[in-house]
Order: sequence, then C-alpha cells, then structure tokens
Amino acid sequence: MDLSDLARRPTEWLRGTGQLSDVVISSRVRLARNLAGMPFLGKCNGEQQAEIEHRLRECIMRAGIADETHYVNIAECEDIDRSLLVERHLISRQHARADHPRGVAFSPAETLAIMVNEEDHLRLQVLRSGLELDQAVEETIQADNRLEESLSFAFHRKYGYLTACPTNVGTGLRISVMLHLPALKMTNEIEKVFRAAHDMRLAIRGLYGEGTEATGDFFQISNQTTLGKAEDQIIREFCVDTLPHIIEYERRAREVLLSKRAIAIDDRVQRSMAVLRAAKLISSDETMYLLSLIRMGITLGRCSELDLATVNELFLMTQPAHLQKMLGRELEPLERAEARATYIRQRIDAASE
Repeated sequence: MDLSDLARRPTEWLRGTGQLSDVVISSRVRLARNLAGMPFLGKCNGEQQAEIEHRLRECIMRAGIADETHYVNIAECEDIDRSLLVERHLISRQHARADHPRGVAFSPAETLAIMVNEEDHLRLQVLRSGLELDQAVEETIQADNRLEESLSFAFHRKYGYLTACPTNVGTGLRISVMLHLPALKMTNEIEKVFRAAHDMRLAIRGLYGEGTEATGDFFQISNQTTLGKAEDQIIREFCVDTLPHIIEYERRAREVLLSKRAIAIDDRVQRSMAVLRAAKLISSDETMYLLSLIRMGITLGRCSELDLATVNELFLMTQPAHLQKMLGRELEPLERAEARATYIRQRIDAASE
C-alpha cells in the first residue's frame, strides 16, 4: 500500500470516543509470541531471521484475521516511512531502528497490528479509542487463535508461552492505556501517582512507549508481569484494582483546578488557542503542550471551539513524518515548523466553520 495515504487521515483509535475518553485516550492489548523450534530473535542468524519473517508474513496474510490486511516490509522502507509507522503506533521505535528482516501487518482501520521480528518473533496488538480493554482483549485472543491454527508457538507446560523478555513469560499479555493527566501535572500530584503505580508493579512510559518521555501530559501505563497470572486476573487487577484510582485522581485534580483556579485555566486555554491560531512557526513540543491545555479545557467545558476528535487528530497529524508525507518531500526543521503552523491554522479554521 501507499503509506502516503496513511498520513492524510486520522487513525480510528484517536477518534475521541469510548468509555472515559476525557482521561483515557486509547486502550491497547499486546500479545508476544515466538515460533516453536526457532531461537529467540537475538540468537538467530540472518538466514533464520529471514525465514521467520517470510513464514509469519505468509501465515498472517492467509489467516484472515481482518477484513483486509496490509503488510509492510520495514527493512525496505525509507526512514520517513518508518517514522510515520512509529507516529501512528503501528511499530515501535526499536522495530524501526533495527537492521534485520522484519515487517508489520495491520488492518485498514489500524486497530490491529502485528509486528514481525521485533523483540519477539510476533507481537500482536489491538488498539481502541477510550477505555475498551474488554473488547480489545477479545479481539486479540480471536486473532491469536486464528494464527495458532497454522503456527506452533513456543510453550512450556509450567511457565506458559516463552518470550524473549522474562517479564512477558506466561500469557505474553500486556495491557496498557494512554492517559491524559494534565491536572495531576499542574497540581504537582503526578509523582505521587507514579510512586503508587510503581508499588503496584505498573510500568509508566511516554507517548511512544519504552524509553520515551511524556509529551503533552500523555502517559502509557501497563502491567509489568504476566508469569503465573491468567488473562482474566491481569485484566481484573489492572481495570478494577488500579486504573479507576488513577482516573479518579485526575478528575479530582481537574475539579480542584476548576473550583479554585478557573480564571487561570481559562487564561491558559485561551492563550493556547490564540497562539495556535496566529503562530507562523511552531515546534512539535510546543504544539503538544498547547493542545494538551486545550484538550483539558474541552473536557472541563471551558473550550467549545474544538472537539476531542479534532484535538486528537492534531496531536498525530502535526508530527514530523506526517507533515513531510502530506507535503511529499523532506523538510528542514524550520520548514516543518512553518508547515505545522499552517496546517494547525487551517484545521482550526475548518473546525470553526
């Protein structure tokens, strides 16, 4: 497929709907699997890596796990295309930077993606807008079952599915949510939440996962261990014992800000909108910061000029690779800043009509 088409449309999981979408941007369920009888990727030679990629690509395309499945050979992609796939959360940065045979398959809506030869031979993920983990888990298991009809995965009777990282051994299941926590950041409560999450053995990462920092007050929170736990236990602990508390903390922090600092909130939101409407040059970081404030303003009823779907779209479409793919050429940093500002002004004007 032509990856330029991706850059011109928002992705389904950022549509701004689903449960608790004021705080929960998206839900993700990821499954790690390795082929039986083959070494883990780090122990494979080049010939084995190529064999795994070819075998999994053929199986995925035949399995019918989506109405239509697109497959991209990452090893043959241009750097800009790899960056585009990272920005859309279809592949990890680690997957983009590797130099061995690898690929990614995904559905047209991009709610299902399968990385081939990342850390494990196969990493399957399902993404949904808002808090929709139950549905995502169900779809993940269905896709896994379809693949197992023609593949044998490495499995130990005592330990479960075997994975390259010991923390994934067992079910191989990782569940995560992308949260927008601006109020906890503004009230200096975010570190308390992080400490509590750490005590509950949760991993907290930035917008693009492991090794990335939080941008625009977005945080990915996921379970850390799968060994010795069944799927329903992992989901219950995450969705019942942990996640509701974090969401409640953020909502309380927003209520505090609204009751005690309403004018200050309105000032920040309107200043952010004014800058985005007028800027001729703007960086990715400043864009994320300003859109984060506007998004909070929308959820608090202090901004009616944009909706959540439009703001979520701007978060994605103003990233460097998206801008360059939309314009069809590589851009220097200053050119990207100008293109970003122009796109934002046009999108805000269109939404206001």
